[in-house]
Amino acid sequence: MDSTATLLSGLLFASIGVGYLIYGKKQQRQAAFYSGIALIAYPYFISQSWQLWAIGLALMAVPKVYKG
Repeated sequence: MDSTATLLSGLLFASIGVGYLIYGKKQQRQAAFYSGIALIAYPYFISQSWQLWAIGLALMAVPKVYKG
């Protein structure tokens, strides 16, 4: 486990999550809002960097796929 890569990946996805959260709240888009919350929270529970990237990219794609 590379802790530096895990830490930086978590920071990256949490930062993107803050942007999704703000965007979702201002534009009344629930998919972006809840994806933002998930992007902020999930790095606390995942310890492998490849899992961080897989889940993070999937969560980032949710608002693009679901327009709710």
